[in-house]
Amino acid sequence: MILYRGMDRAALDAAYDNSAAVADSAALLADFDARSAQLRAAQPGHLDLRYGSAERNRIDYFAAAAPGPLLVFIHGGYWQMRRKETFSFLAAGPLAHGIHVALIGYTLAPEKPLAGIAGEVRDAIRWLAQHAADFGGDPQRMLLSGWSAGGHLTALALDEPAIKGGLAISGIFDLEPVRLNYLNAKLGLDAAEARRLSPLFNPPACAVPLILACGGGELPELQRQSASYAAARAQSGLPGRLVQLPGFNHFSILEQMAHPQGRLALLLRELAEA
Repeated sequence: MILYRGMDRAALDAAYDNSAAVADSAALLADFDARSAQLRAAQPGHLDLRYGSAERNRIDYFAAAAPGPLLVFIHGGYWQMRRKETFSFLAAGPLAHGIHVALIGYTLAPEKPLAGIAGEVRDAIRWLAQHAADFGGDPQRMLLSGWSAGGHLTALALDEPAIKGGLAISGIFDLEPVRLNYLNAKLGLDAAEARRLSPLFNPPACAVPLILACGGGELPELQRQSASYAAARAQSGLPGRLVQLPGFNHFSILEQMAHPQGRLALLLRELAEA
């Protein structure tokens, strides 16, 4: 039976299975963990800062050498996997440009519904707006970024008053195909909630610039998601643009943030200097 854009259930499942699409995804994630452990060992001063009462309501803050803008990063994992600790290695790129980095932890589905996860992200941003200055971050120059599910959460929270610019990497902006595939077993979205929590159908009222980035080697559906949302934002007159990184897949694209001269790191510097 056809469920979505000419795809049956098996095809739709495969269209969003990033781990299966990237043969060495497990090795890449293990490398992320190892490099992140090294960075955390080098900068252990501000780890697991509490912003809420739930177990995962914690923030890892990596301070730059001098006071400066702050990047708030939201990890991916389809709202039901991964942890902030895996992605600490990404801080190396922004830190080289004087950008402080805070990585948000949040409760995973099914322990918390997607609307609740989005609420936790907002709580973390608000906590950082109040406390960033304690660590040298400038609460007047806060950027928001996320990867995969974190890209979706970035788009949802872009209207937080403290946020001055966003970078959504390989994100999901229309939840309807997610509602219809294997991912919904833990998310439990119905049609109305999927539409209400889809940035594609709920453009923000604020004119905060959002750069949408995706890899040219990503699954076609992931590329379409970013392109569709970029087009919708442009039609609404919202600032930002679509940036495709040829040759990078859903996981390798993150190297472009971790490296100081990577495309994503340079895009963050552009947003910080705007």
